[in-house]
Amino acid sequence: MFSLPNLLTAMNLICGIISILATLAGRIDISPLFLFAAMGFDFLDGFLARKLNKSGPLGKQLDSLADMVSFGLAPGIIVMVMIIVGTHDGTIAPHDYNFQASSYTWFQIQAWMQAVFYSVPNNFDASIKYLPFLGLLIPFLSLFRLAKFNIDENQSDQFIGVPTPLNTLFILFFPLFFYANFSEWNSQHSFVLAVFDCYTITLITSLFSFLLIAKIPLIALKFKNLGWADNKFRYLLIVFSLISFILFYLWSIPIIVFLYLLLSLIGNFQHKTNEIQS
Repeated sequence: MFSLPNLLTAMNLICGIISILATLAGRIDISPLFLFAAMGFDFLDGFLARKLNKSGPLGKQLDSLADMVSFGLAPGIIVMVMIIVGTHDGTIAPHDYNFQASSYTWFQIQAWMQAVFYSVPNNFDASIKYLPFLGLLIPFLSLFRLAKFNIDENQSDQFIGVPTPLNTLFILFFPLFFYANFSEWNSQHSFVLAVFDCYTITLITSLFSFLLIAKIPLIALKFKNLGWADNKFRYLLIVFSLISFILFYLWSIPIIVFLYLLLSLIGNFQHKTNEIQS
């Protein structure tokens, strides 16, 4: 039961729990770091399980249970907080919070909780104070996505629907970018301010939530061999991801996710074309 791969899976779970606590405390600067760590443990547990020949039904179930917290509930809570942050009257005054995004986020969370649970009148009026709960679409649909993954034999060499870690990676762009640019937030381009509006975040995350259960074949980043023919789209994704990170830094996160979806669609189209021709 307590094999090394299973213990790494448990560390995935612990990182997810700490990330949730940090997010609710307004620490959007450190909560993404714990989810990156969870992704690392999620990769290592499967890698070591295969190398040590420790794969089994228990490990598979533990993996999905941990993923439900780290890549289901934790990103859902982050989205809730980012929707709360995106709900403000006029411009943000960073100097009132010592130019600390975490302080601003904490005060916004408190104001939202007062409005929802204690009916305190503030900026979160009746039309928007329940909007953050739409972030719970992520854990709701992740539950079904992870359960289906466990029983679907067709997802050994490809994914059907966006995998939960990738969805989490996309979501982490929002707190990371907000934290990195908080001190100069009012001078951001109008496009950026529009993207971080509470309604835009709600729309984007709702779309990605439903992509979790969409019947779309996507690339699984598992190399059964190192040959170019079988892995060309995986290699292209890795190369373009590195270039994107160097050129665009935090903006590379959504770029990489959209690139992954695009390459998967191209690969699936090519596969179907080859089947028809053969």
